[in-house]
Parts: sequence; C-alpha cells; structure tokens
Amino acid sequence: MPKRLDELSIVDARRLALAAQGFADARTQSTSSTKDAVAVINKLGVVQIDSVNVLVRSQELPLFARLGDHDRRAIPEATARGKLFEYWGHAAAHLPVDLQPLFRWKMDAARTGKAQHWGLTSFYADNKSYVNRVLKHVEQNGPVTAHSLSTRTEKKGTWWDWDEAKTALEYLFLTGQLMSRGRGTDFARIYDTPERVLPSRILNAPTPSENDARKRLLVRSAVALGVATADDLADYYRQRPAAAKPLIAELVEEGVIREVAVDGWKEKAYVHRNTTTPKRIRATALLSPFDSLVWCRPRNERLFNFHYRIEIYTPKPKRRFGYYVLPVLCGESLVGRLDMKADRTESTLLVEAAYLERGVAARSVTAPVARELQSMAAWLGLEHVKVGSRGDFARPLRIALHK
Repeated sequence: MPKRLDELSIVDARRLALAAQGFADARTQSTSSTKDAVAVINKLGVVQIDSVNVLVRSQELPLFARLGDHDRRAIPEATARGKLFEYWGHAAAHLPVDLQPLFRWKMDAARTGKAQHWGLTSFYADNKSYVNRVLKHVEQNGPVTAHSLSTRTEKKGTWWDWDEAKTALEYLFLTGQLMSRGRGTDFARIYDTPERVLPSRILNAPTPSENDARKRLLVRSAVALGVATADDLADYYRQRPAAAKPLIAELVEEGVIREVAVDGWKEKAYVHRNTTTPKRIRATALLSPFDSLVWCRPRNERLFNFHYRIEIYTPKPKRRFGYYVLPVLCGESLVGRLDMKADRTESTLLVEAAYLERGVAARSVTAPVARELQSMAAWLGLEHVKVGSRGDFARPLRIALHK
C-alpha cells in the first residue's frame, strides 16, 4: 500500500522531486526519438529557452540530462508537428501544445493593458497603426523574422536593442496574435499566425476562465515538482504568489493537492493527491543552469543544500566558479559543478573548472560523471574531452577520462 505523505523526510522530498522531474526513468540504450523528447517535455510541462550557446543552447540540455543521446532536431521537429509551442511559460519556453489554452488569459491581459510588459504595452498604445500593419502583413504574406521587416540602418547593439519591427512582433507574440513557428539558424523567432501554427483541435479548444487556467497550471506545477511550497508552485509558470495562494487553498479544499510537512522546511509544502514515494534515484546528469530542477535558487538550498547563482553576467574577476556552470546530479544529490564549453574548432568538450560540494568524496562520483562527459561529447559530435586545472574535482576527472 502506498505510503501516506503527511510528513516527509528530506530524502523522501528529494526523491519525489527527482522522480517528478524525470530522473527515475531509465534511459534507453539507443538514440532517443522526437517522441521520447516530447514525452519528457510533457512530463516537465515547460523547458526554458536561453540564447547562450557557449556549450549548447540551454533548451537542449534538459533533454540530454534525462534521455542521454537523442536527436538534436527533436524540439524544432516537435514544434513543426504541432506538439510544442513557444510562449512566456516560465521565461521564454517550449511548452506542450495542450497547455496553450491555459495561457490565453495572460495573452488577453497583455492585449487589454491589464498587465504591463517591458514597455510593449506602451509601445502599442503609441504605435497602434504600425503594429496593426505588421499583423496584417504576416496574415497576408506568411511567416516573417524581425530582420526581414526591419528598416534599421545602424548596427544593432545589445541583445535587447529592439527596433520598431522587433518590438511590434514581440507585442503581437505576447498577446497571442502571432506565434513562433520555430527558430532560424540565427536563433531568431519566425513569427506566424496561430491559425497556421496550432493544430485545429487546440485552436478551437474552449478558453478557460482565468481562475480555472491558473488553477490548472498550479496542478501541473504540483505534478512536475513532486513536492513544493506555495511560492514554488507559483514560480513554475511565473504566477504571482499573492494571486496563486488563494487558488492553492481551493485546490487543497477540493482534494486535488495535499498539505505536507517536509523535515527542515519552514513553510508548509504540497503534493499532488496521486503522489507516492518513489524508490531510490540512481541518475547522473549535467544540468543546465536553466533546468527546471534547479532554476529556483531558494528551492535548491531547501531541497539539496546547494547554493547556486548564475555568473554569466558577473564580471570575470568576480566569478567564483566560472561562466557557464552546470550543477552535477549524481544519485539523489547535487554533488558538484562544472564550468563547461564546447570548442567546436578543436572538436573538444572543455571542462574549464570542476568543483565538488563540501563533504562529497571524489571516488564516489568520478566514474559516473566522467562517463556522462564522454556521452555528452559524443552527443554533440565532439571527439575529445579535456579537463582544466581549476577546482578540486578537476584532477580526479582527468585521471578517470585518461584510463
């Protein structure tokens, strides 16, 4: 009989979180298919997109962490087949297409001005005629990129240096009047109408009320997180905690989720009503900084006693661990962190620094982590793995890789 989850040890809480995030599932021995990738994204409910490509685009890493070797075309192919769509789910994200109706309230809020977003709402208010012309152009002429509509003559500045065309397209994307049908070779969104992107069953699906949509997203959060505080549940799809907490109380009253106490957590936690304690987790994975297991920093500290901050935007002299640092999962713990880079010119996967967490013995984790590095190199089509000298985990990894 399944164990009743009223009080959880931290070990049980970790197992629930890891199983919910797909780390209890055994990897296949062969290259995983697009269907397998879609199954992972359906389980997670969201995969965050990030443009940094020093190793590989971040959205590919959660699939590798759970599937190992898989077809790198999986996400664009699944998007083209109408299995996934792109929207502001956590940040910019790939989402299961069945969730699209649950984000229409957010699109409507942006369109009506109820919610203000990055100056896009005010841009539309000041440039309605232009934005409407852009929409009509796409409707009549088919998909576009921001570059194809741009009249910019000066050199583009920073990543967020948007001209009028890009700003108009992003407003239309935010409000659901346009969608992304994929990404170009330069990683730029390709914008098109919902009618040409969404399957008809989704396009014609009824639009739930805002409260119903929010509650259903909170339920998806509970399933995907395994065990979570109210703030965790709200953060998964970026709902405001103040708006989410009354809905969480309703879900408890309805018996959809249950309150639990986790040893060492100050706040009450919640699990889905169908949750049972899984068996021991034996996964090894190199995690994107934007992986849904680790993107919530306070949760990392509560769940894994793992303090992590992204240092991409930190000046080099002030970085503690490196530029693109991947947390390392081994078994049921986050055991270390690797500063990684793909040197495509030299066909080499570089580990520029490698650190163990306090109290972790190198002999207990070196072999599986070395194997994971070799697997990642093969998946990326790189011939070599090279480990630098920085960090207490560097030497054990170098030795293991050269045996």
